[in-house]
Amino acid sequence: MIQPKLGLVTVLFNCPDVLPDFFRCLVRQTYTNYILYVIDNSTNDDSYSMCKELSEKYQLSNIVFIKNDNNMGVAAANNQGISAAIHAGCDYVLLLNNDIEFDNQCLLEELVQESLNKNEPVIVPKITYFDSGKLWYAGGDINQWKGTTIHFGDRENDSDVFNQIVYTKYAPTCFMLIRKDVFENVGMMDEDYFVYYDDTDFVFRLNTMKYKILYFPKISIIHKVSSSTGGDTSPFSVYYGNRNRIYFILKNLSGIRLISALVFTLSTRVIKCFLYNKTLRKKMLSGLYDGIKLSISNV
Repeated sequence: MIQPKLGLVTVLFNCPDVLPDFFRCLVRQTYTNYILYVIDNSTNDDSYSMCKELSEKYQLSNIVFIKNDNNMGVAAANNQGISAAIHAGCDYVLLLNNDIEFDNQCLLEELVQESLNKNEPVIVPKITYFDSGKLWYAGGDINQWKGTTIHFGDRENDSDVFNQIVYTKYAPTCFMLIRKDVFENVGMMDEDYFVYYDDTDFVFRLNTMKYKILYFPKISIIHKVSSSTGGDTSPFSVYYGNRNRIYFILKNLSGIRLISALVFTLSTRVIKCFLYNKTLRKKMLSGLYDGIKLSISNV
């Protein structure tokens, strides 16, 4: 049987240290009919140079480099890769971070086969933390009353409870197989998010269009969480996390859910004001303001 053509899309941002493990895992795959699209948003040439070096080391010919002049954000960079993959005739797009590892040499093969056998348009794996080995993601949900996402099993030990193949309402796009027709019907990533909540917005639209997301725990990957953004409490993360949460709520929710999510978000920010230092407090408040301003400008 002819293998469907895969477009693997990964976005670089000042992350040369994680790339050797990423390439090592990828080149061991039994599945060969893929193109790796590397979109570089980095502020220096270190990641790009490392990718070039590794592609030469492993003699990869099925790789396309797109180097941006500045950081366009992960949503826009993903769109660059998605568009290039669809234009090249790829049947599927696999959005994947490069701060991940996977030992299963048949991972891509099993992923595509499950989609073909069950006619599944979107599939995601089980994801564990790199440092602790505990679960990071084993299915999830979008809480519209709070404007937040939920990772089932987060920081728990893995067990049979998390090994059931089920449909899920939420999944991050750090590793997501998507059939090409999904983009034709749901649209591309919303580039206004830049980073954070772009996946929540995309998944929300998947749910709205009645697409199901299959959680497929037979496949598991390891995630070096927040390796390129400095963690949850970096000024960068605090700003965009708050900005985009407000933008997501105002863009997608309505009625009592909208009011509930806004009240919950703003009331919990009051608590954050006392917990954050002056720098983080300023970033949070400016993020909230810019999220409201962005929502108004898009009306």
